[in-house]
Amino acid sequence: MKLKASLIATAVSAMLLAGCNSDNDDNKQVIDQTVRFASFNASFDRTAAEVLPAEMAAGDNQQIKNVAEVLQRTRPDVVLLNEFDHDGIGENDTAVKDFIANYLNKSQNQTEAIDYPYFYIVSTNTGLAEHDLNDDGKVTIPADTYGFGFYHGQYGFIVLSKYELDTDNIRSFQKFLWKDMPDAALPSKVGADGNLLDEPFYSDATMEHFRLSSKNHIDLPIKVSEDKTIHLLAMHPTPPVFDGVEDRNGRRNYDEIRLFSDYISSDYSQNSYLVDDQGNKGGIGESASFIIAGDLNADPVDGDSYDYSIKQLLNHPRVAQETAVGNMVPASNGGKNYTDKKAAQNKGIADYWTHTFPLRLDYVLPSSDLNVVDSGVFWQADGEDYRYLFINDEGEQGKSVTSDHRLVWVDIKIK
Repeated sequence: MKLKASLIATAVSAMLLAGCNSDNDDNKQVIDQTVRFASFNASFDRTAAEVLPAEMAAGDNQQIKNVAEVLQRTRPDVVLLNEFDHDGIGENDTAVKDFIANYLNKSQNQTEAIDYPYFYIVSTNTGLAEHDLNDDGKVTIPADTYGFGFYHGQYGFIVLSKYELDTDNIRSFQKFLWKDMPDAALPSKVGADGNLLDEPFYSDATMEHFRLSSKNHIDLPIKVSEDKTIHLLAMHPTPPVFDGVEDRNGRRNYDEIRLFSDYISSDYSQNSYLVDDQGNKGGIGESASFIIAGDLNADPVDGDSYDYSIKQLLNHPRVAQETAVGNMVPASNGGKNYTDKKAAQNKGIADYWTHTFPLRLDYVLPSSDLNVVDSGVFWQADGEDYRYLFINDEGEQGKSVTSDHRLVWVDIKIK
């Protein structure tokens, strides 16, 4: 994992001048700074490791152009991009550099180009196979990978930022073992009659190596001003599907979300078990400001998540309730007006949907001490500008156009 920064920092340009007052001939400048944090599953997953780098280098892929235009239209200052294929360890930065230079730095459909002087490539468990996890006597991909992927780095994630990233103080939980979480929601075996047995699904030998995080969990401090650091807590839990009655993926999704729920707890007894890859114990600390972001693959009402896993964060006392369940939940007209055979069946609030399934899966959840001034889901409805980014003239939508997910953003005001 490596930080790549341009020589010219642009953090100062993100400050918005609120005005100047004159008092006894002394001018006092008042500056209000608004920082936009976003999460976007960009659907940059490809069938082979060499495909995405080639598309980034060419600069002419329409789906990537559409994703770039979404970023140019919404203009986040910090954005987590899920499903961005890379080398798995963050050492090869060519594809990310090419995405910035060949797509983001160039105007898409006459909109203003955008630049990110800083970026971070997060090492991932996807496509990484080191042990025989399914007890068949051999190590194969993807059967024995820590996180699903046909090659190391598939479905990885990166962070783009206009602000300095404090990578010297990053914390990651890529290697944290599932068995080391107290009272984990570990799956059980299923009997011939289809009922669960009082027997672990995974063998003791497997659990000695089974990592909880399907990709990674990171705490990345971001210096948004000289006096203010906000910790980006980024993750992409496994989807709670593609399993059986044992619900092994649903239960893993639950505990991946629980890791950050425990991590932000003010009660040390809730997170004292956590040991990061750097050897540090415990959670984030009571005084730290944070943003939890990612495609969390969990809807609070519908879908297949185990025990409504996302509610561990939405109802958390340290999460800003207005953006979790209140009057500032990110919303869109596109979700509200979305028509799909499942749309009529689902019970969730359509305005909050972030995926074409349709479900609320993508989140930007600030800590309760931060001043949230605006939020949204970038999903244009029929008749709105930029509708072409969501459905083309042939009626195609999802990954074939831009992504099957929608960008979610939250504005934080900092003085």
